[in-house]
Amino acid sequence: MDKIVIGREFEVVILNRLFDSPESSFIAITGRRRVGKTYLINTHFKKEMTFHFSGLLNATMEQQLQSFSFQLEKHFKRVDANKIPVNWMEAFMQLEGQLRKMKKSRKKVIFIDELPWLDTHKSGFIPALEWFWNNSCVHQNVLLVVCGSATSWMIRKIVNNKGGLHNRLTGRIHLKPFTLKETAEFLHYRKIRLSPYQITQLYMALGGIPHYLNDVRPGESAMQVIDRMCFQKDGLLVNEFENLYQALFKNAEMHLKVVLALSSKNRGMTRQELLSSVKLLDGGAFTNVLEELEWCNFIHVTHGYGKIKKDNLYRLTDEFSLFYLQFMYKKHNVNWLQLASTNKWASWAGYAFENCCLKHLDELKKILGISGVYVEVASFYSSGSKDEEGAQIDLVIDRKDGIIHLCEMKFYEGDFQVNKEFAKEIERKTRVFREKTKTRKTIFPTLITSFGMRYNEYSVGLIQQSIVLEQLFS
Repeated sequence: MDKIVIGREFEVVILNRLFDSPESSFIAITGRRRVGKTYLINTHFKKEMTFHFSGLLNATMEQQLQSFSFQLEKHFKRVDANKIPVNWMEAFMQLEGQLRKMKKSRKKVIFIDELPWLDTHKSGFIPALEWFWNNSCVHQNVLLVVCGSATSWMIRKIVNNKGGLHNRLTGRIHLKPFTLKETAEFLHYRKIRLSPYQITQLYMALGGIPHYLNDVRPGESAMQVIDRMCFQKDGLLVNEFENLYQALFKNAEMHLKVVLALSSKNRGMTRQELLSSVKLLDGGAFTNVLEELEWCNFIHVTHGYGKIKKDNLYRLTDEFSLFYLQFMYKKHNVNWLQLASTNKWASWAGYAFENCCLKHLDELKKILGISGVYVEVASFYSSGSKDEEGAQIDLVIDRKDGIIHLCEMKFYEGDFQVNKEFAKEIERKTRVFREKTKTRKTIFPTLITSFGMRYNEYSVGLIQQSIVLEQLFS
């Protein structure tokens, strides 16, 4: 089966624009481990690749340079193949020598992967890379692509570089996990036929990570896939959680403390609540941890409707982390296929579906017919008291044209039926929201469900718009 790029339309447009540019270009690709960064570049530029080199995990500088020399021999058929560079400056000078032998009119794609692994102690890698771009690439019609899973390192050392690479990037791609639509396209490409409901069950546990989805086998249900990958001996994801954070973050202990704390609160936590929970001091180090988790799409900052910044809620939204901490962490001999039919799974699935919807806001706007309307997205929470009603609304879409959607998300096995109790709950939330926010806008209670809503006496006149899961795949 020939390798092709699934989805990634926006990213491909950027790559093509830079490749077609008459000038040299420098692009950084960031994104979490296993999201498909290397696959995207290798597949898209498989015919145009001039030189590809990848850093080695936990290798010495000497070992990295030996590997670099081997790749020079492989790509350029050097006659001096045994001349291993003694440092990175010499390594890049050798690469420059090979580029000078090529026609200047030809675009040369240079791909350096896992960049953070090359920046070993006192290696001098960054100054050498600066020299290579500023003194060689800009004159050789080069598309220089650098990549790394350690997103925090990439942003601090490359994207926000204060030295010789400052403002040198001509493009940047942050590769996110697949959407539901892209996940379906990927599985279809691999001849796997699953319904939108089954795909969503997979998505809520594994997320849209191509490497994980590549282990899905034809003829298995979503629950069978999860059982094999997460709970069977030697399953692909049995040890993934620890490897994931250690690969992404240097000194990942603080990141893991924050993730563990957030996994205990579905509503999310304010910065102050987080500090109190993980028993850390407020300051730059803690800010860096939150920024890095957000950069890697592990957490989502929810802006409270009408609240100031300090009241923002941090919410854990990485699907696999949530699933692992709920069902795998410190658990032994789990009978997953049995557990998946219990209320514990059903309750967790409801929360996971909310996260899924929060990640598909562009799709929701399109379905609602408001893609061209300016909106602000927020959450709403009022704790209430003995004398006042409280309410929690995880998704508020405030439109510039005078409409506010208060969204309820229900992951349900069949048609959802609004009963008397649910109708009262929606009316209460709408009433509390209007009283607390003093809004004069029209409020549309909006329902997002797996298979749609069965209209009855309680839904008519109450639910203004209904969205079905399958629409998120279009």
